[in-house]
Amino acid sequence: MAEEVLFTSPSPGFNTVNQEPGKLNLALLRGKVKNYIEKHHYDSAMFWADKLVTLTNENVEDVYWYAQTLYLTGQYHRASHLLRSRKLDQSYSACRYLAAKCHYECKDYQEALDILDGADNEWEELYNDTSQVQSNLNESYEDLDANFPVKDMENSLLLLRGKVYEAMDNRSLAIECYQEALLHDVYCYEALDLLVNHHMLTAEEEIELMESLPFTVQCPEEEVELVKFLYEDRLKKYNGPVKTAIPTNVTGLDKNLDTVVNKAERHYYNCNFSECYRLTLEVLSQDPYNLKCLPLHVAVLTELKKINALFYLAHKLVEFYPNRPISWFAVGCYYLLNEMSNPARIYLSKATTLDKAYGPAWLAYGHSFAAKSEHDQAMAAYFTASQIMRGCHLPALYIGLEYGLTNNAKLAEKFFNEALSIAPNDPFVLHEMGVIAFQSQNYSEAEKNFLAALDLVKKVDEKIIPDKWEPLISNLGHVSRKLKKYDVALDYHRKAQCINPNNPSIYSDIGFVYALKGDNYKAVDYFHKALGIRRDDAFSTTMLSNVMEALMLETVPNLGDDDEVPELPPPTPKFITPAPTTKLDVFSDTMSPVPPADTTNQSTDLNNSDMAIEEIEMDSSN
Repeated sequence: MAEEVLFTSPSPGFNTVNQEPGKLNLALLRGKVKNYIEKHHYDSAMFWADKLVTLTNENVEDVYWYAQTLYLTGQYHRASHLLRSRKLDQSYSACRYLAAKCHYECKDYQEALDILDGADNEWEELYNDTSQVQSNLNESYEDLDANFPVKDMENSLLLLRGKVYEAMDNRSLAIECYQEALLHDVYCYEALDLLVNHHMLTAEEEIELMESLPFTVQCPEEEVELVKFLYEDRLKKYNGPVKTAIPTNVTGLDKNLDTVVNKAERHYYNCNFSECYRLTLEVLSQDPYNLKCLPLHVAVLTELKKINALFYLAHKLVEFYPNRPISWFAVGCYYLLNEMSNPARIYLSKATTLDKAYGPAWLAYGHSFAAKSEHDQAMAAYFTASQIMRGCHLPALYIGLEYGLTNNAKLAEKFFNEALSIAPNDPFVLHEMGVIAFQSQNYSEAEKNFLAALDLVKKVDEKIIPDKWEPLISNLGHVSRKLKKYDVALDYHRKAQCINPNNPSIYSDIGFVYALKGDNYKAVDYFHKALGIRRDDAFSTTMLSNVMEALMLETVPNLGDDDEVPELPPPTPKFITPAPTTKLDVFSDTMSPVPPADTTNQSTDLNNSDMAIEEIEMDSSN
C-alpha cells in the first residue's frame, strides 16, 4: 500500500507522493536513518537517506534529513546546494537554518546572512529601525508549512544570525539577536552563554536582561526558580566581591559541576585562590577535561605559581585539544609564569587566532608586553580586548595602568573612570584610582578611594583579608602618613605585616613612620629587619644611615670623672634629613585584577601593577 506524504514541494516539477516500489516500508527506512544518526554512523545514515530521496521522488522531509547527514559528514557546500537548488530554504525555516549554518561552518558569513535574509533580500533594511526588529523577525520567519516536523525555529535562526554578526565583528547586532533568542525561548542557554562568555553586556545590562525574560510565561511554575537561579549564577562575578552561598530555595544543585565551577570562580575573584584551587581540583577529578573549568584552573595555577602542574596540564591539553584556544592559552600562561615573554606571545597569539573573541588570551597577550615595560604594545593589545570584551572593565583598567606607568595621570584617570562606570563595585579599580590620586598629591581623595576599596573587600569576610590585598593596606598606611596620621599609619602597616610578614617594604614603612615620629631607636630596629630580608634595599640603607647619624647627635658624651654624672637637660629628639632637594622613594606594589577563562582574563602575577606609590619628600622640620 502506498504511503502518503504530508509535505508539499515548494517548487513545481517535484512529485510529493511516494512511489510504491514493491511495498517498501519507507517508514522503517526513515527510522533507520535517524537511528544511525543517533549512533553516529553518519555514512550509513547518508547512504539510506540518499536512497529515500530517490524512492520518494524528493519528498521534503527526506531531502531535509539527507541534507542533515551531509552536514554531519562535513559536506557543507553539498548540503547547502541540495536545499537551495530546490528552494526549500525559502519555504521552510528548518531548511533555511540548515543551509545558513552550512555556510557559517565554511566561514562564508555573508552568504549565510543572505540566506537568513531570504533570496529577495527582504531584510536589507532590517536594523535601520531597531524598533521593528521583533515584528520583522516574526514576519520573515513565518513557516509556510505548519506540518513540518521541525518546528519552533525562531530562536535557532536568531541565535545563528547573532553568531554570523559576531563573526563579522558587528557585535551590537549580535547582542540584539542573542537577546531576542532568549526572549523567544528562555531555555536557550547557548544565547546567554555567548552573551556572558564573550563579555557583551555590562553587569547592569545583564541584570536588566534577566528581569525582562518571561520566565513565568514560558516555564512551568515549579521550574521558574530553578531556571532563574541557574542563569543568575552564570552572570558576571568579577564586578565586585560577592558571597558564595547557594540559595536555600534551590536544593540538590550544590554538587552539580557547573554550580561548583561558578562557586570557584567567585572565590577566584574574591582573591581566595586556595579555596578556588581546591574546588577546581574537585571538579577536574570527576571531569578531567571540563572546558568550563579549565580556564579557571589555568588561571589559579598561574596565580599560585604551580609551574609543574601548569606544564603538565598544558601538555595534555595540546595533545588532546590542539584546535581549542584553552590549550594554547595554558601554554602561554606557563611561559608568562617563567618570565619568557617571547614564546608566551607566540602561543597566546595562536589562541586568539583560533578564537578571536577569547578574552583571557587577549589580556594575557597584553600582560606579556607589560611585563617587559613595552607600554605601547601592551596598550594596543588591551585596546583590542576592549573592543571584543565590550561589557568587561578589565581592558580599560589595564589601559589606565599602562598610562599611569608612563606618568600620564590624566589619561590613566580617564580609563579608570571608564572601568568604574562598568564595574562600580570593583575594589581593584578603586584602589588604582587611589594610586593616581596619591601621585597627584590629592591625599584626601586617595584615602577616600582606598577606604572604599577596603569596605568592599570586607563585605566578603570581615575578619580575614586575602594576601592579595596587602598592598591596599600598605597604601592606606602611606596616605595616612602623608596626612600626618602617624598612629593610624602604623596600625595599617602592622596589619599589612600580619598579612605578609616577609615583605621588607613593610618593615621599611614602619621604620620610616617611627623616624618621622622621632622614635629613632624603633626606626633603627625596623630598618635592620628590612635589611635582614633584603640586603640591597637602597631606601632602608639610606634611612638607617640617617637615623644612626641622628642618634649619634642625640647621644651626649660624658666629659667629667667616671664617678660623676653630669646634670644635663634631656636631649631633644632630632631627625637628620637630607637636603630638601633629595627625594627618597618607598615602593609598594599595587595591584590589578585577574581575567576568566578564561578570564580571566582572565590570571598571572604579571597582572600586578608595577605602579609605585611615591614617598614623601622629607621635610627638614621633622
